[in-house]
Amino acid sequence: MAAGSIDLVDCERLGRESAELAREYELGALPRLKGLLVEPQGVLRARFGFSTLQSGGPGVRVTFDATPRLECQRCLQGFDLHLSGASDVEFAISDEAVEAGSERECFRMVNGQVSLRDLAEEELLLALPLAPACSTPGTCGRAPEETPGSAVRRPFSGLKDLLKKT
Repeated sequence: MAAGSIDLVDCERLGRESAELAREYELGALPRLKGLLVEPQGVLRARFGFSTLQSGGPGVRVTFDATPRLECQRCLQGFDLHLSGASDVEFAISDEAVEAGSERECFRMVNGQVSLRDLAEEELLLALPLAPACSTPGTCGRAPEETPGSAVRRPFSGLKDLLKKT
């Protein structure tokens, strides 16, 4: 897609046609994701399988794959986190228009259209962890290293002994 393109599509038409679309978006060009990236590199690959739902409205199966470079919340270093997933989405003209009890996510249409870029970005944002971490605490970027004979002070190390006394 060209830079700045919002990739608008007609959901109802694509649903009737059972259209399958594939798109790639630069991670650094996704406005809501940009501020979460350590480096604006990488690509979000998304596939969209449109259909008409039992309710008669349009829906889509979105699958995505990306590896954004995020900041570890423990060591504050950048790391690559591979994310992929799939979601079933129901399109609606308003939040109230979605059937009660629908098992699908809802995504709002504007004049019967949605931005595939925005939809793919939304799915990626939903897959991000609340507090990204590069690995287990013992091997995280700035975790103290234990060497034979060294005394590494661990937070709450005395808690175990204190709990035994009570």
